[in-house]
Amino acid sequence: MIDYKLLVKEAYEAQKQSYCPYSHWAVGAALLTESGKIYRGCNIENNTFTPTICAERTAIFKAVSEGERRFVAIAIVGNDVNAEIGTADVCPPCGVCRQVMAEFCPMDFEIVLGRSYDDWEVYTLGELLPKVSFPLK
Repeated sequence: MIDYKLLVKEAYEAQKQSYCPYSHWAVGAALLTESGKIYRGCNIENNTFTPTICAERTAIFKAVSEGERRFVAIAIVGNDVNAEIGTADVCPPCGVCRQVMAEFCPMDFEIVLGRSYDDWEVYTLGELLPKVSFPLK
């Protein structure tokens, strides 16, 4: 059983490290591995935007670089840096992050979109991916 509250809390902790001087949109992610370890990630911007990396990919790449390849769930939170927690809507992963998730995660991988420490929505990767014509994991 996944502790969604803990995962969302970890995502908010990761969000504190966000580097977003251009968009002012801070995002945090907490990735749960099959082994029970949690990897945090935050968004890191660049003024040309192309080299910017999302929180979800930061967490996944950190885990992969440490030898982890089996993932269970990820919590994602995001809001304007001046907004209070709980005042923004959910922050779903972008298309590039969904593609990275599809590379490393099964279709039943859970994506927890947090609004606050006690309010979130849960989707599977299969629900968030558009219809595809080739088999994925």
